[in-house]
Amino acid sequence: MYRFLLSRQWVILTLVALLLIPTMIRLGIWQMHRYEERTARNQLVSDALAAAPAPVETLTSPGHVVTRDERYRNVTATGRFDTEREVVVRRRVNADEEVGFHVLTPFVLTDGKVLLVNRGWIPADGPSQTVFPKVPAPPAGQITVTGRLMPDETTAASGIKNLKGLPDRQVMLINSEQEAERLGAEVLGGYIAQTAPAPKGDTPQLIGRPGDEDAALNYAYAIQWWLFSAAVPVGWVVLVRRELRDRREAGTPEKSEQTEPAAV
Repeated sequence: MYRFLLSRQWVILTLVALLLIPTMIRLGIWQMHRYEERTARNQLVSDALAAAPAPVETLTSPGHVVTRDERYRNVTATGRFDTEREVVVRRRVNADEEVGFHVLTPFVLTDGKVLLVNRGWIPADGPSQTVFPKVPAPPAGQITVTGRLMPDETTAASGIKNLKGLPDRQVMLINSEQEAERLGAEVLGGYIAQTAPAPKGDTPQLIGRPGDEDAALNYAYAIQWWLFSAAVPVGWVVLVRRELRDRREAGTPEKSEQTEPAAV
């Protein structure tokens, strides 16, 4: 009765179904892992932003690699801005997706070490991208700044190519090792995205708070893939029954081979 399952068409269909089931289960597991990772990341960010500001040198030092747990921690530092050796970071966008620069200013601490401070975004409104843009000056003299601690940017982590031969005082990545070599100074690992004091004018625009990643979608996708995996065998059974019904209605050999009930 089920000999048609041995036909080429049905063997291929069955094999495809058998392959789809574990594949969809694995995709669901992968989406669940993504959900757990994003949920954990969101919690780390929330905890870091809620923590009281700490002196920057308690969390980083020259050559230090900012860890995942240290990222976004609020830190404070006292010193002065060195605008003479300020650079801008190319091809950065603001909240409105406008392309411009980030302003990266060395901040010389009271002990002589240097902290890199991303003072925010400015528009690329110069006559050309080869000209150093007009950058609003930071407060002069000794001040205390507050910001979110960030790890060094790398091509591997950001996908941004660290291009060479750029115009004077322009860089592609914010990297403490690269800046330490340029400045010839001890530079603390990572950098901070300044949050205070706020600029007096419209720019630089301070970097906004990091938003939560939407983990709920990954959870929904996981359930969706698992429902698909459960639907495959159900669909296979439905197709088999439909095939049997069609063969019986068409008078296929399966039907002719059945014996007629004996007359009484």
